[in-house]
Amino acid sequence: MAKPFAATHVTNPFVGAVSYLNPNYVSEVQSQASADGNNAAEAKVATYQTAIWMDHIGAIAGDSTHLGLQAQLDNAETQSQSSSNPVLIEVVVYDLPGRDCAALASNGEIPATDAGLTEYESQYIDPIVALEGNAKYANLRIVNFVEPDSLPNAVTNQSKSACATAIPYYEKGIAYALGKLHAIGSQIYNYLDIGHSGWLGWPNNMTGAGPEYAKVVQSATGGYATVDGFVSDTANTTPSDEPFLPNSSLTVGGQPLESANFYQWNPYFDEHSYDEAMYSEFVSSGFPSSVGMVIDTSRNGWGGSARPTALNSSPTDVNSYVSANKVDQRPFRGDWCNVNGAGIGARPQANPYGAGDHIIADVWIKPPGESDGDYPTATHTHGDPHCDPNGTQTDGNGGTYPTDAIPGYDIPAGNWFAAQFQQLVTDAYPALGSGGTGGGDTTPPSAPTGLTVSGTTSSSASLTWTASTDNVGVTGYDIYRGTTLAGTSTTTSFTDTGLAASTQYSYTVVAYDAAGNLSSPSAAVSATTSAGGGVGGGSGCTVTYQVASDWGSGFTANVTVSNPSATAANGWTVTWTWPGNQQVTNMWNADNQQNGQSETVSNSSYNGTIAPGSNTSFGFQASYSGSNASPTLTCTAH
Repeated sequence: MAKPFAATHVTNPFVGAVSYLNPNYVSEVQSQASADGNNAAEAKVATYQTAIWMDHIGAIAGDSTHLGLQAQLDNAETQSQSSSNPVLIEVVVYDLPGRDCAALASNGEIPATDAGLTEYESQYIDPIVALEGNAKYANLRIVNFVEPDSLPNAVTNQSKSACATAIPYYEKGIAYALGKLHAIGSQIYNYLDIGHSGWLGWPNNMTGAGPEYAKVVQSATGGYATVDGFVSDTANTTPSDEPFLPNSSLTVGGQPLESANFYQWNPYFDEHSYDEAMYSEFVSSGFPSSVGMVIDTSRNGWGGSARPTALNSSPTDVNSYVSANKVDQRPFRGDWCNVNGAGIGARPQANPYGAGDHIIADVWIKPPGESDGDYPTATHTHGDPHCDPNGTQTDGNGGTYPTDAIPGYDIPAGNWFAAQFQQLVTDAYPALGSGGTGGGDTTPPSAPTGLTVSGTTSSSASLTWTASTDNVGVTGYDIYRGTTLAGTSTTTSFTDTGLAASTQYSYTVVAYDAAGNLSSPSAAVSATTSAGGGVGGGSGCTVTYQVASDWGSGFTANVTVSNPSATAANGWTVTWTWPGNQQVTNMWNADNQQNGQSETVSNSSYNGTIAPGSNTSFGFQASYSGSNASPTLTCTAH
């Protein structure tokens, strides 16, 4: 019988969830890895979650080679029957009337007309809602990434005739979709697409985005509650971080870095800084502070020999300095179609920058190896010139640049692109391993030994082990919770978070090297989580406490404050008494006073108001020695 994991809507659905793998994509990857001589690095890609694209009405039912949405949900539900944690499935909602109005590679099937809007609502959104809303899937976490490349056009491309026609239908269609999907229930999580830093990062674009998104979301039935957050870099290659260019206002040769030709006065060089700024813009536009930001890292890794490995401070002009230090190897930031030299980025994971950061997850929305689009030729009329390897594009300021598309291919959007997949694996960062066809390293590392549970909380288990050995060198470790990949580590320790209280879990660890060779599993060890602090009550609000990470001498925790009443809360206070010697060292999104073991936390100036049925959250870092039992919290609304 299904476990009711999703009865409560959580702030970050990616924490503690088990990934559902699309069997169609797994098959594509495994076939390619087999064709390439059982390439271990390529085969590893199949172990990571990718989103399932509902990019036309027919995709809902499926066809002879692609499972429909019901079959995918059924598979996820079957998986949940034997899972100790909730199963998360990712769906891309992508079929607006007049879709992709500023490009041609992935134009949709529905026209930007009143009749088209009716078709979108009744023939596309309503069937998706009917399937996701089936009661038998209520224990899943269903994450919808809603309409890539849509509302950013409302901010920047109103002057284009096709966009001017389509945008009103974008706004109405998205509002309808959000309202219908949200109404299904607590298992649904909606994330709106916000383009990427190279699109909306300019200050005028960013300040225009907040009001536009707020307008659309407020027109949805349910308003702000219909959106759990935002996703950037969908199917794009902008890096999550530019490690050697952290300061866009740094002056070189008398000019700030943002003035370089590559950035053109856009101060946001990467998705991390962009998403943090967009978060602030959205909150100031009325969105709740609990919204989370998600990055598609499926193709933004930029590894390979061209990636800089250290700061080069010798160039004396901004263009040379940026060129020498940026990991983004595109000649033009507007290049987007089958980009040459791109690599797979960070693996899907929750809280990639820690629980206190607004980036709540890295995900793979665009399955690596599926083409962005084709281009027109004398014998092939469909496509987008931006996908032509011999084509050019302009920056609007007189500059002309190559499209940087992989040469020698013309493959329609969504179709398997073997050469692109091979390149993405080769240039992955962090590296997946070089793979091989028999002539390289084929010796696996030794199995990890001494696997030990170093600590537990009500929602986490910390593990340590003795390092494996390898003839070349161990690259990292895969940590398995039962048969589920819980995460990876490049050290000999790992903390698994998001667990259920008072529950026993079994763990094994597998080592891997740069060639993708896998060791035998370690001996299994069992960890039992402690009793949880659970949900606290009080006067006018409820509170949920969850440890996000615990490393044996310190931890981070997230606290969600909810308003179940029919009237708005205009301030709140959360109190508790520590059962041990825990000491808060840093807190965000709230103000705290600790007196011995007593903790009193009150809202910040910007998150004191909580609408009926809504919530906000805060987090903190703390130190401790000995045990780290969870406290019982009390919440009081003002």
